[in-house]
Amino acid sequence: MNASTEQNTSETTFLGLAPFLRASVGGQVLQPYAESLLAEAQQRQTDGPLWMNLSVAMQCIGQRDIGLSIQAMALEQQRIFHLPAMQQPVLTRLLVLMAPGDIAANIPIDCLLERTDVDLTFYYVSQPDPLALPVPEHDVLLVAISESDANRATLRALEQRLKDWPQPVINQPARIPCVGRDAASEMLHDVPGIEMPPTLRCGREMLQAIAAGQADLAKMFSGLDYPIIVRPYNSQAGRDLARIASSAELLEYLAKVQASDFFIARFVDYRCDDGLFRKFRIALIDGQAYACHMAVSSNWMIHYINAGMYEDANKRAEELAFMDHFDDFVQRHRNALDEIYRRTGLDYLLIDGAETRDGELLIFEIDHTMVVHAMDSEDLFPYKQQHIAKARDAFRAYLQRLTGAHADE
Repeated sequence: MNASTEQNTSETTFLGLAPFLRASVGGQVLQPYAESLLAEAQQRQTDGPLWMNLSVAMQCIGQRDIGLSIQAMALEQQRIFHLPAMQQPVLTRLLVLMAPGDIAANIPIDCLLERTDVDLTFYYVSQPDPLALPVPEHDVLLVAISESDANRATLRALEQRLKDWPQPVINQPARIPCVGRDAASEMLHDVPGIEMPPTLRCGREMLQAIAAGQADLAKMFSGLDYPIIVRPYNSQAGRDLARIASSAELLEYLAKVQASDFFIARFVDYRCDDGLFRKFRIALIDGQAYACHMAVSSNWMIHYINAGMYEDANKRAEELAFMDHFDDFVQRHRNALDEIYRRTGLDYLLIDGAETRDGELLIFEIDHTMVVHAMDSEDLFPYKQQHIAKARDAFRAYLQRLTGAHADE
């Protein structure tokens, strides 16, 4: 059996990302399970779903490169994987176009739609013809592919293929490049009520010259001054992200991080009067905003998992208040949110950001591939189920509107 086969006849159940993320969030140790999958896979070399499950498991235990090698082996067997709806009757058959890559390379839509009545088929596209395999029957198509150098040619090819697609398409591929860090900051920097400093791409040699005092930061980048934010180009999840306050710190940073290209931007101090930082994630679904989470931390670089939300009941109470009164937040930032939706043209989009001391919407990142889930402990986060359900039901309702409108044409 090879990649020309539409779907594998393996008895192995394709799992997707959701059960692995749920286990990880719940504190389960995935190493033993990954080892058991590896032992099975060694005995069943042509079992595509098994190898794909193993790929996700390896990535979830921190073995990204090995996981990607295993994914390549899975995709040699097949490129289409089915995740049937857990509730019947099926509401919608959603075809999800995916690109090869790690677990952050595509929308993890199965995490949002976990245990629902939406039937998911994942189609891993390939070059030069991204839809070379027969396309499974579906009601709606979702382009889940991330914006990256590696995916740019694929998105351009899909733009032509999907131009007159007979079914509704969520997130047209022509719109996806606008979420790139530099493109997004250029697109949104002049929106009233939004604070999003320009994100500028810079080569290593230029940063080395600035760090060594051979070039002036402010002259090279239109008045930019310390402190700045530096990260490798195409890095995700805060990898090698740093706040740099001087040329000496920049020199030290470059000695540790060996990337060839970087993004730099002005650092915005968004701490509140109590000295703490607050960062939220918002989903825009068909232009409507939904709260996904809000984290409180003493560190400016906030990751929900290490912000102390699990340990501190007061922080959870703040998040609860944010989610319960999210309509007030939306009212404050209605024009800014509407303009983000209008300018991106994306039907499904996530925003990571904060509020400045002046009350503006501070945008860290806009993207469509961030994760949204309701997998946190219901004992610690009883409010999450209700509020994430709003986003989940909004997406399901959007699917219904698309299929209803399509049926009326």
